[in-house]
Amino acid sequence: MSGHSKWSQIKRQKGVTDAKRGQLFTKFGREISVASRAGGPDQEGNPRLRLAVQRAREANMPMDVIKRAIERGAGAGDTAALEEIMYEGYGPGGTAILIEAMTDNRNRTVAEIRNAFTRGGGSLGEAGCVAWNFDLRGVIAVEPTAADPDDIALQAIEAGAEDFQVADGTVEVYTEPASVEDVRQALEQQGVKVASAETAMIPKTTLELEAKDAVIVMKLMERLEDLDDVQRVYSNLDVSEEALSQFA
Repeated sequence: MSGHSKWSQIKRQKGVTDAKRGQLFTKFGREISVASRAGGPDQEGNPRLRLAVQRAREANMPMDVIKRAIERGAGAGDTAALEEIMYEGYGPGGTAILIEAMTDNRNRTVAEIRNAFTRGGGSLGEAGCVAWNFDLRGVIAVEPTAADPDDIALQAIEAGAEDFQVADGTVEVYTEPASVEDVRQALEQQGVKVASAETAMIPKTTLELEAKDAVIVMKLMERLEDLDDVQRVYSNLDVSEEALSQFA
């Protein structure tokens, strides 16, 4: 799997504590509200909102909380001051790191992100320093089953996917960002069990580090994700199984 999926996998394995669950719901709420503000409250006509709601539901966010977030966005409310900003930087070993943030105070957010980089052995960079190495794509992770992974990949291609990777029995499917939900539904209608579906910044090239250095990078990414204003973190780190086990 790519570094993106391995990072998602390790977070699922570690689980979410009750203390972090509230913070996670707050982040999902912001994402839902901003998506509703940008494209309207109708999920059918707003793919970004539909994906945001799906991710929130996968994290067991209550439906009434999701509905309130949609209504806040549709009515502007306190979401009007939220800005979407992409920050870029370098982690240990020269890894490229992208940070998606939503904030009502740029100065606070950049100070917190810079501090997290410094404490984690990295550095905040200028706009454009690493973004060139990432593409926005739809990513669908399919859970291992008794079915042949190559057959599942073929089903995905027939459903409109652009590319795929197979590793350790798991299939990772890549689509155009706007097509991710259509491909997901097509796969599920064929009985394929989808673990997750989202849009993500996927690196064009990856970087493999020694396990101990990779663990340091993952700790930095986790520190960044723990910031209230940070929505998601991406890197070009190619995570080895040894590094995964050490980090877990």
